[in-house]
Amino acid sequence: MLRPLALLLPALIPSWRFFDVIAPSPRIEYALLPSADASADWREFRPRPQRVSVATMAGRLAWNPRWNETLFLVSCAERLVDAPSAHSENEIFRRVAAGLGPGVHEPWLALRLLFVARDGEALVREVLFEASPRRLSDLR
Repeated sequence: MLRPLALLLPALIPSWRFFDVIAPSPRIEYALLPSADASADWREFRPRPQRVSVATMAGRLAWNPRWNETLFLVSCAERLVDAPSAHSENEIFRRVAAGLGPGVHEPWLALRLLFVARDGEALVREVLFEASPRRLSDLR
């Protein structure tokens, strides 16, 4: 009886050694541009809400596909920073474009990844990666 419990225990109580490094995750910012060389007005993609009700949190425990996709995007962003690849960049572009919805009027989409960290009382924003703008029509 103890052997099955010993096998099940690591699945129920995960080890913190599972993570190689605990570090801030890159944030994804996007800008909609009228042309490929226009200046960018950066916005965070899917910013986290300031407050979430208890009912919403309980519902998200059972069903939260948007958050699962956001975690996938963070994973792609981490891979893009560590080992740049066309696959990770394409996935981020494609999913950000899909997340913008149909009411977008600007033809170009630009993306960048940045870390936000505390330095004493100040927040320091460091841009880690900035992709060349792409046409939205090519991404949909």
